[in-house]
Amino acid sequence: MILYDYVCATGHDFEALVASIADEAPPCPVCQAPSHRRLAKLNIGGRADAGPSRDQMPRSWQRTAGGDPETVRHWHDLAAKREKLEEKHPELAGDRRPVLAHEGIFANRPLRAGDDIAAATREAAAAGNQESQKDAHNQ
Repeated sequence: MILYDYVCATGHDFEALVASIADEAPPCPVCQAPSHRRLAKLNIGGRADAGPSRDQMPRSWQRTAGGDPETVRHWHDLAAKREKLEEKHPELAGDRRPVLAHEGIFANRPLRAGDDIAAATREAAAAGNQESQKDAHNQ
């Protein structure tokens, strides 16, 4: 049996099971008018949203609007949802090493446990210098 979408001459939409593609279209169950098969509806908009990653979540007091209770609650709820999702899908967890530094030169590139501190400091400082040079040049 195959499930097809049909529309009758008066405009009623319905689904019907038929034994074969060669079978005639059944009459409308509402008004008994003749019907014809139509293209099936496709649902292509139901993608799941994983929400912000852990790296996108605020790590400082300033990034939570100075500890605004609604902002903190919002980010807490998002973090709880993300944690549940990561329990089911560990591949979404990403880098779970503890963050050691996340402000100052490390604001855009957090220092994590196990990183080479000297190399990470040089890279973060160089990136900060490049950004400040761009800002000075744009002014």
